[in-house]
Amino acid sequence: MDKRKWSIILLFFMISIGVILFISFYNNDGNYETYQDFCHYVESSKVSEVEISDDKVFFYLKNEKEKHYTDNPEYDGFKEFLLLNNVKINHSFGISDVSDLFDILFYCIFIGAIFFCGYKLLSFTNDHFKIIRSSQTRFSDIAGMDELKSDLMKIVDVVKNPKEYKEKGIRAPKGIILEGPPGNGKTLFARAIAGEAKMNFIATKGADFQSAMMSIGPRKIKALFKKARRNKPCIIFIDEFDGIGERRNYAGTGIDKENNRLIITMLNEMDGFTNEDGVLVIAATNSYASLDAALVRPGRFDIKYKIDNPDKKTIIQLFELYTKNKKLDSKIRIEELSKCFENLSAAAIETIINEATIISEAKGKELITIEDIAEAGRKTNTVNIKVV
Repeated sequence: MDKRKWSIILLFFMISIGVILFISFYNNDGNYETYQDFCHYVESSKVSEVEISDDKVFFYLKNEKEKHYTDNPEYDGFKEFLLLNNVKINHSFGISDVSDLFDILFYCIFIGAIFFCGYKLLSFTNDHFKIIRSSQTRFSDIAGMDELKSDLMKIVDVVKNPKEYKEKGIRAPKGIILEGPPGNGKTLFARAIAGEAKMNFIATKGADFQSAMMSIGPRKIKALFKKARRNKPCIIFIDEFDGIGERRNYAGTGIDKENNRLIITMLNEMDGFTNEDGVLVIAATNSYASLDAALVRPGRFDIKYKIDNPDKKTIIQLFELYTKNKKLDSKIRIEELSKCFENLSAAAIETIINEATIISEAKGKELITIEDIAEAGRKTNTVNIKVV
C-alpha cells in the first residue's frame, strides 16, 4: 500500500475521531428535570417513554417532541416503578460521557493495531525484495581487480551453463562470500555477475530481516528465497551479511534467540535448493570471522573472495574513470598522486575527486588543480596531500 493510501486512511481516522468528539461534547441532552419532578410526571401518566443510560434517564412527555432528562437513581425497583405506570423503556448504548469516549477510542486503536500488524505480517513482501530484471552492470564497468574478474567470469560461465558443466562433473556454486572493507565495490561485483550471467537480481541488506516483532525476520528470509525461485535464474545479494549470519549465541536473551532463528532459517533455505535450481546467493561482509561456521561452510557458501582497498594499478584506473568527463590541470601526475591514495577505498577516492570538482567550480576555474584535490582531501578527512 503506497503512502497516498495510508494518508487517506489516516485522514479518515482523524475525521472519525473529530466527529465522535463533536457528538460527545455537543450532543443536546435536552432539558434537565429534577428526579422529584420526573417521578411526578410518571405518576401522573404524562411520560410516554424513557431511555436509560449509565448515569441519566432521558424521557419524553406525551404529546411533546422535546427531550428531557434527569439523574439515574440506579435502584433495583426503578424499572418496576416505570412499568407499573405504563412507561415504555428503551436502553441507551450510546456515548454518555468522556470516559466512554476514551474507552471506544482505546478499543478502536487496539483493534486497528492488531489489523495493522496482521497486514504487515502478511504483506511485507509487497514492499521488499524488488527484482532487477536485467542488470546493465558488467565487469568492464569495474576498474582494476583483473584477477578477481577473471575468476568470477569462470563462475558466471558455470552458472549460465549448469547442464554442460554437470556432464563434466562440475557443479555451480550455491553461494559466494565477498569480504572486505566498505566502499570497494562488493555490491558492484554482485550486480556485474547478474549482468554477465543475465540473471534476475534481488538486492537486500542484513537490516531488512531485523524486526521488532518476533519471527518476522525468518518469514522474510523464506519469502525472499521463495521469490527468487519464482523468478529464476536469480541472484540473491545480501549486503552486511553479518547482520543476520553472525555466530550463534546461546545466552538466552530475546535478541540472541531471534538471531538464532534467522541463521537456522537461512541454513534450511540454503539446503532447500540444488545447484541446478538457478538461484545463486552472494553475501557481502566486512567481518567474515564473525559469521556462523555452519552457515559459511562449503556446500552452502562454497567460495570466498577478498575485495581489499585498490592497489596502485587499480587506483590509477579509478582516477581515470572518475575524471574522464572532467578537465585536469596538466601539472597533475596521476602515478605520483596514486601514492597518496594508498589504503583508501574506491568510494573514498571517488568522493575526493567529486569534492575537488565542486571546489574548482566554486572558484570559477575550468581546470581541476592539485590544490583542489589537496583541499578536497582535507575536507573529507581522508588524505593529506602535500602540494609542492
